[in-house]
Amino acid sequence: MKSARHVRFFRNGRNQAVRIPRAFELPGDEAIMRREGDRIIIEPIAPRSLLALLDSWASIDERLPEVDDPPPEPFDL
Repeated sequence: MKSARHVRFFRNGRNQAVRIPRAFELPGDEAIMRREGDRIIIEPIAPRSLLALLDSWASIDERLPEVDDPPPEPFDL
C-alpha cells in the first residue's frame, strides 16, 4: 500500500460517512463505490466531454432537406 491514513467514521443522517483527506481527493464530483469483501473501493467517474458523447451516437444516413436561406435585406442603422 503506497500511503495510508487513519480516519474515523461519523453519521450523516442515517448514513455512515468518512471525510476524505486532501491527499486522497478524487477529481470530479461523482464516483463509483463498490464492495470487495471487507474493502470499499471508490473510483472517480471521468467527466464526459461533448465530443465523447457525440462519438457515442450512431451516425444517421438521412439527408437533411435543402433550406432556402437568402442573404438578409440591407438596412440602415
